[in-house]
Amino acid sequence: MKNTYFTSEELELKNRAFLSGDAVKVSFFIRNSKLIMDEECYFFLMASMRKMRMNIPLTYTLEFFQNLFNTKVIEGEGVQNGIINFLVFRNSDGVILSKSTVSYYFEVDEMDDVLSIHQRPLELDLIKEINVNNNLLSNIRVHCPENIYGGIYAQENDLDDVILLNPNKRIARSTTGNLLFLEGNVIKIPKQSEGAYISPLLENFVTFLHKNNLSDTQEHEIIAFESQKAEEILLISDEKGIFSVKKIRNKTFESARFTELVESWRNSF
Repeated sequence: MKNTYFTSEELELKNRAFLSGDAVKVSFFIRNSKLIMDEECYFFLMASMRKMRMNIPLTYTLEFFQNLFNTKVIEGEGVQNGIINFLVFRNSDGVILSKSTVSYYFEVDEMDDVLSIHQRPLELDLIKEINVNNNLLSNIRVHCPENIYGGIYAQENDLDDVILLNPNKRIARSTTGNLLFLEGNVIKIPKQSEGAYISPLLENFVTFLHKNNLSDTQEHEIIAFESQKAEEILLISDEKGIFSVKKIRNKTFESARFTELVESWRNSF
């Protein structure tokens, strides 16, 4: 499904997503020709729109999105497994912005299984010349120049991604998702108050581990040096999928335990 996208109406250049980055993005997930975690993703979309003071249409119900994705993507395009990256943006048609209507755009990234770890592990590094905020809007996927800068920095330095710090020089996230650090019997995750993304995919994984007593998962304030102390690192991106981290600078990491945990989670669906 290369270059396949869907919109609520014909796109015009004069829209606030293009001109001002006035948009929010949330991912939905297809597995074995069915939507999974659709309620969690839907409620995250509604919360993101409220935080951006968007005018939420009465038609934006869970059933609306279920029918939309089933009709357009699963049945219409025959997608069996993939990630739907859904972007909703504000139009310039209201007297005041909070009363403006909204439109949407979404595209689909097909993959073998959204709940499997990608075969190619990642090489990361920390970037210190920029940082990401840790306020109310830092946790949702909105326009973020730091992500663009970090992505270019990674490309220019033959990296797959970079680790972004917050103003307190603690780990927030990568440009694409959240990081989990396995150290001993504890999985440490940066707190949302540190600048980490809210992630339905991550929350579902952590809830599964907790319910089945498979690990001790803790939210932490993590200083940059602690990335070197971890035994294994996992990156969970709602936009891209799940990846193991192989290398940060001169430190290499294993992946066996996270692979086993993700496999157990995958088999529970």
